[in-house]
Amino acid sequence: MNEATAISPPVSRLERIVEDERFRRTILLLIVINAVLLGFETSRTLSPGTMDSIMLANKAILGVFVVELILRISAYRLDFFRDGWNLFDFAIVTVALIAPSGAFQVVRALRILRAFRLVSTVTSLRRVVEGLLGAIPGIASVLFLLVLVLYIAGVMSTILFRDVAPENFGHLGISLFSLFQIMTLEGWAEIATGVMTEYEWAWIFFIGYILVATFLVLNLVIGVVVSSIQSRIESESASNMAAETQLVMKELAEIREDIRLLREESRSRRT
Repeated sequence: MNEATAISPPVSRLERIVEDERFRRTILLLIVINAVLLGFETSRTLSPGTMDSIMLANKAILGVFVVELILRISAYRLDFFRDGWNLFDFAIVTVALIAPSGAFQVVRALRILRAFRLVSTVTSLRRVVEGLLGAIPGIASVLFLLVLVLYIAGVMSTILFRDVAPENFGHLGISLFSLFQIMTLEGWAEIATGVMTEYEWAWIFFIGYILVATFLVLNLVIGVVVSSIQSRIESESASNMAAETQLVMKELAEIREDIRLLREESRSRRT
């Protein structure tokens, strides 16, 4: 019992430190500075002295990130590894610690991933990502529909247009690629015009495909994501409202208890 009592206060102090708003803002600022410095590292116009200073600053910031992780792990202990965002931060910092040499040379480029820590630090960004992850089942269904539309249109376009435009519809593979390009509305007019020189009615196919694949199916993806984010926000609002209601009810109960005690004390004085 005494040992537990002796250990609890330091852990409590660490929790207050890592949850302090000033601490969070400092880490957020360092993440932004680190991302900017990593961008400067790609420049070939900087002097060797400036480059050395930038690399030294990056190492110092990485050291701060390591200390931050140690503090958070010490504060939350095993609970730290039960939070997905904490695991995300841990993985990002661990990757940055791997020596960028030899077989791990690619890690030098992966250091910019530290900028993704903005997502776990900024609440609004975290909410958007959580909403996106929550929308994955719905997005998967819409993407399956999109693939089905793309495949059907690919078979049709190959059969119809391979003789007049073999460079775009010569076989199923290139047809699927061309239709994907059309779906993004990139250069679709040139592809359609090339086919329409032989088949004037081909505009019906292309316009119909764009209406279904681009304006309908892709907007369904956006709708699913927005709906997921809105549901999460409403859930958080309902949870916060329930917590506030519970707090108010608790305070009311305490007030009633105080009134009851005052009444009993007043009666006892009269008697």
